[in-house]
Amino acid sequence: MKKVLILTFSRAVKLLANIVKILSYLFHWLFPKKRFNIPAHAKPILPKTSESLIPKIIWQTNFTDKVTLPVYVNYLFNRIMAPSYEYRFMITKSRAEFVAKYYPEELPYYNRLQIGAAQADLWRLMILNKFGGVYLDIDAHLVWPLRDIIGSKNEELYITTRRKELSNYFIASRSDNNNLEKMISKVIDNIRSGSSDNVFYLTGPGVFHECLEQGTVPTVSYRYAVNQGSFTNEYFQYIDKPEGKWNRQQIKTDIISK
Repeated sequence: MKKVLILTFSRAVKLLANIVKILSYLFHWLFPKKRFNIPAHAKPILPKTSESLIPKIIWQTNFTDKVTLPVYVNYLFNRIMAPSYEYRFMITKSRAEFVAKYYPEELPYYNRLQIGAAQADLWRLMILNKFGGVYLDIDAHLVWPLRDIIGSKNEELYITTRRKELSNYFIASRSDNNNLEKMISKVIDNIRSGSSDNVFYLTGPGVFHECLEQGTVPTVSYRYAVNQGSFTNEYFQYIDKPEGKWNRQQIKTDIISK
């Protein structure tokens, strides 16, 4: 019964999100230079109502904190769906500062990554391993209250896609997680050896496939937790970034500097 309720709510959210997306084309046609600011830090909207082994912090990143209307609405929606969670956001510069401070030995390898999405892949593993919390891609949105998705007993939680494969657009974890440490080491090894010219395998979900045994780690289907791209799309996400999404960048740019 609960799954039916979640799916029904998810469809309603998708309808709302599509309306926002359509109206946003008109809005940005009328106001082409208008952008909205995503804060580096925001306190919980409501006091904590329950304890969790995973810290109640949402982490996100983007190349800029000045975003279009649908990206900002996506951010607001996640805040509403996780009212007892603190919010933390980092742009490219802030990510590098974090890595320099807490992972100085790995910094040279991080700096060799020439595509922002690849850097963000490594950063999300590091930030969660250091502080714990929940990572969400900038275009990802919850389809059910985050507190209920994670529960109080899980120390980590990963998302599975339509193909029932692990992905990295949602990760929840306590700090000092052996699985995260294993994946950080794998990404560093991949960079050191130049194992792939594809972000997916070098730093992204491919690393999860290699390092995690899906049957032994807690997972949740995207259908009952987090969807992507409902409120926004590539046009609105990369309107101020001519080089576009990572999959286009990697065709024109070496992912790893020599």
